[in-house]
Amino acid sequence: MVTPLPPLAVIPPDIACLTDYEPVARDRMSPACWAYFAGGAGDEWTLRENVAAFTRYPLRPRVLRDLGGGGTAISLFGTRLAAPILLAPVAFQKLLNPDGELATVVAAGAMDTAMVVSTQASVRLEDIAAHAQAPLWFQLYIQPDRDFTADLVRRAEAAGYKALVVTVDAPVNGARNREQRAGFALPPGIGPVNLAGMRPPPPSPRGSLLFGTPLLDLAPTWADLEWLRGLTRLPIILKGITDPADAGRCVAAGMDGLIVSNHGGRTLDGVPAGIDLLPPIADAVGGVIPVLMDGGIRRGADVVRALALGARAVLIGRPYIYALAAAGAPGVAHVLRILRAELELAMALTGCRDIAAIDRSILMP
Repeated sequence: MVTPLPPLAVIPPDIACLTDYEPVARDRMSPACWAYFAGGAGDEWTLRENVAAFTRYPLRPRVLRDLGGGGTAISLFGTRLAAPILLAPVAFQKLLNPDGELATVVAAGAMDTAMVVSTQASVRLEDIAAHAQAPLWFQLYIQPDRDFTADLVRRAEAAGYKALVVTVDAPVNGARNREQRAGFALPPGIGPVNLAGMRPPPPSPRGSLLFGTPLLDLAPTWADLEWLRGLTRLPIILKGITDPADAGRCVAAGMDGLIVSNHGGRTLDGVPAGIDLLPPIADAVGGVIPVLMDGGIRRGADVVRALALGARAVLIGRPYIYALAAAGAPGVAHVLRILRAELELAMALTGCRDIAAIDRSILMP
């Protein structure tokens, strides 16, 4: 069974940092549900590296700096955010909490941050928007049914979403062995409600593996991004960029931003950590478009490291998902508050009064 338990009525007082939510969430989730959200692809090397790699970037404390009037606010794609921390798209949140994405969007509003809503949300995108008090971005998988994809874009525009986040690094799912061993399957009543009514792709030939199947034959290409660019005036941000040459192509294709991401280690195992991928991509883009990153953020100091290496903002996924499973909307808001408090502490101790002051000089060589 994967039916979520009701959220804790009170956040336990011994939760002091983001990772403290993990054991609480695990105790409240079925083994199969835990395997789905906590697991990665293959041997899960990339999953582990996403977190471990931050320790390879020591911070340089600076003293006696003027910190008066400082803050963490940023402007991104015309929207003011209280801090450079966004909620990454995560599917099927009703597996974790009866309110699912509605609980998450309430927390995002309370903490004045943007939520990126998954194509595979378990709540209709319009219903999430109706509860939103903060900016929403819509994460888009370009579907084999391009007409249906165009309709999804129009629905997001009509509901007031402020940007499209196009995930480009998962034309197929990774080999998620932990999830496979646990026998994960969606229960009745939980599914990708925003894809209801979409025409399924043609069946694969008997005995085929992957190549030569409709899944790859209809997978999106750069030409589809040109089509999408002509379809909407919303900012388009590509999520899943890991190569500087692809980052340059994002700029040339007229994209408005990109997210350095290895999909939380859930697609191709063996890809370097997001924080290691970030510097050469930021250098390749040269500030022409904003570069964001996700993967492995667990501390406010990690946010500072990412900003120092060229990110304009970061996204978190598993930390808020575990808090959602444990304590619902208050848990998600608590995670955001902890991370922002740690961010301000790290900024103060490295002598940065605002986000613009964070650069590579605060990292040890």
